Amino acid sequence: MSFAVSPKAFLTYASSVQVGAQSGIQECKYQFAWERWNCPESTLQLSTQNGLRSATRETSFVHAISAAGVMYTLTKNCSMGDFDNCGCDDSRIGQTGGRGWIWGGCSDNVAFGEKISKQFVDALENGQDSRAAVNLHNNEAGRLAIKATMRRACKCHGVSGSCSIQTCWMQLADFREVGNYLKIKHEHAKKLEMDKKPARAGNSADNRGAIAQAFRSIARTELIYLEDSPDYCVKNQSMGFQGTEGRECLKGDKNMSQWERKSCRRLCYECGLRVVEKRIEVVSSCNCKFHWCCTVKCEKCTQVVTKYYCARKESGRKPHNKTKRRSSYTVK
Repeated sequence: MSFAVSPKAFLTYASSVQVGAQSGIQECKYQFAWERWNCPESTLQLSTQNGLRSATRETSFVHAISAAGVMYTLTKNCSMGDFDNCGCDDSRIGQTGGRGWIWGGCSDNVAFGEKISKQFVDALENGQDSRAAVNLHNNEAGRLAIKATMRRACKCHGVSGSCSIQTCWMQLADFREVGNYLKIKHEHAKKLEMDKKPARAGNSADNRGAIAQAFRSIARTELIYLEDSPDYCVKNQSMGFQGTEGRECLKGDKNMSQWERKSCRRLCYECGLRVVEKRIEVVSSCNCKFHWCCTVKCEKCTQVVTKYYCARKESGRKPHNKTKRRSSYTVK
């Protein structure tokens, strides 16, 4: 199944691609908000033609979630009728799907979203080396995550709501579910062990053969990487990592997940930093009232909240020495 892309359609799709890539980045930032690597802007360059060509566990997630975001948005826009040559997937309408239900409704057209997202996202990767192969694999894993998280929605039919027969269709899950799915894949990502000998020989056919051999045992749904991650605790200007000094962490709220509750330990203590407490004034709208007709007027309320940040440990000098020195100065 092929979808021809005219110049006009290209511009229409390009807008959705941009929105989709942005939604992928936002999801990346959400998923890694309380981790040492927190999806910084500097590492979000999908094209490997310029700059650093890293292929870490983290960049595997960036590629997967970005490709997923693009496919998701294109699929959604297609089902909503935003594109002239695309609509719901009606390929199975009327067919029996299972006991008591038949295919109907408007299934999200993931075939369209997949094809067009491939044309845009995979085109950024024009290399023939193992890094390009890894990035393309992770793009594909991201698109497969969209399919894996789709769910069946059904509508009942029958006399007086008896639901004697149902019509069902496939719809996209919430994108957060796709993010959660790929975060688990990130945690179980596999390091690709390449045989370096063919690559050193300089024979591109041998190189492709070595890559194919390395990929043989890897499922298409899994995320893969080539290089171990750097130490995200410390600042690395050349790689665009700011370290965890100055990062906010969370403490002791019952509504937090266990992962959030341990963020101070993960970001500060395990990185050789301490936690400092800061009381900050937050101004927000409050006591809003509706006035006829038709305005809403609010007051400004100031609330003092406590926030926690990672900070460098104090110098080794003992505090009581400072106290003595200060007191002797006062006596004078």
